[in-house]
Amino acid sequence: MKLAIIIPVLNEAAQIEDCLSSLAELRGRGASLIVVDGGSGDATVRLAASLCERVIAAPRGRALQMNAGARCEEACGADVLLFLHADARLPADADRLIFRALSNRHSCWGRFDVELRGRSPGLRLVAWMMNLRSRVTGICTGDQALFVEQGAFVALEGFAPIALMEDIEFCRRARRLSAPIALRPPVVASGRRWDQQGLARTVLQMWWLRLAYFLGADPQQLARRYRDAR
Repeated sequence: MKLAIIIPVLNEAAQIEDCLSSLAELRGRGASLIVVDGGSGDATVRLAASLCERVIAAPRGRALQMNAGARCEEACGADVLLFLHADARLPADADRLIFRALSNRHSCWGRFDVELRGRSPGLRLVAWMMNLRSRVTGICTGDQALFVEQGAFVALEGFAPIALMEDIEFCRRARRLSAPIALRPPVVASGRRWDQQGLARTVLQMWWLRLAYFLGADPQQLARRYRDAR
């Protein structure tokens, strides 16, 4: 099986080299690294160019960028697509874990547990709650490195072109195909959002956004409020 790792970025010059270097072992085993830039004004594209198979440009927005990455030639030749944030680090054997889990054919998609690292002492509890919620609901967030078989992604027509909650919307549709795989080895993700905005404020903000979305709020309006709140 072949894995394509799609990384949507915007002004990630401080992160992108370390992110791609951390994937070198996976790349050496055949994984394709695809960086999708949403219009960075810094050195992200230049720094990424020599460390991945391809850097492509796409309209700004995670859903649009991830869909563009999934459509490129390098991704179309892969059996499995994995979507990774630039500030997240996969387990060294992520490819083997994914292929082994998918080989039973009971599920066609899944995610990893997440471990948050930062200054806030409550990040361990936040990560535990995120992982528990995901197991109970069958819904994951982008921090958990969602992966999906190519055929299932095509059948689902990719991510909905919405400004926020694209990961949750995708998972709700993917659950109709199969229950997700929940891999326990964690993706290590940055806790910078919680550190910068405050733990309680960020948790409450995320809960409010999800509740509003589930009650039918427009993702575009939620995205504007989210940007204003930050």
